[in-house]
Amino acid sequence: MREAVNAEDVTQILCVGRSAVEHASPKVRSLVLADLFDHSVIADELVNFDACFYCLGVSSAGQAEEFYSRITYDLTLSIADVLEPRNPNMTFVYMCAQGSDPTGNSKVMWARVRGRLENSLFERSFKKVYSLRPGYIQPMDGIKSRTALYRVAYDVFGFIYPLLTRLIPDSVTSTRAIGKAMLNLARGYESPAALAPADINRLAKAEEN
Repeated sequence: MREAVNAEDVTQILCVGRSAVEHASPKVRSLVLADLFDHSVIADELVNFDACFYCLGVSSAGQAEEFYSRITYDLTLSIADVLEPRNPNMTFVYMCAQGSDPTGNSKVMWARVRGRLENSLFERSFKKVYSLRPGYIQPMDGIKSRTALYRVAYDVFGFIYPLLTRLIPDSVTSTRAIGKAMLNLARGYESPAALAPADINRLAKAEEN
């Protein structure tokens, strides 16, 4: 959202979630849903958007596959069902994860579920559908995780992040790069449908080249 607020060609940002997003920019508006599966109350407002950046998700740790699949797979597709007929020119960008398995053969539960979701999204009739598969994501620009343990880890890795970008560039990216890459996908820059960290980083710099 930070990158979208700073982008001159973005005129309206609608955030949909279970809590309001507070932001001083007049571009930003929030819609709060107690039940994200009940879209009927907001369906008429989800029209004529150029892009959807879908970042909702839940950790798979300690979760049964049925519950994880409902939140990850069923919820995402139910929202796509609302957006698809109302936004024929929409680019749908899904925030996935490195290791997603579209073949369904992985022994890792979340990888199978997310891979199955990617396959279903790619079959949709949106103008374009992309799946971002970042590895390690370094928070930038003051962004903080809500999880205390993650905040400590990010502070530690933040010191060596420049080194990581040189040693393992295909496994690391940043919140800033992800935001810029998402916007450039909506702008029509060419990219593979499933983006690895190297693709995300390259696309984030597309306007600079």
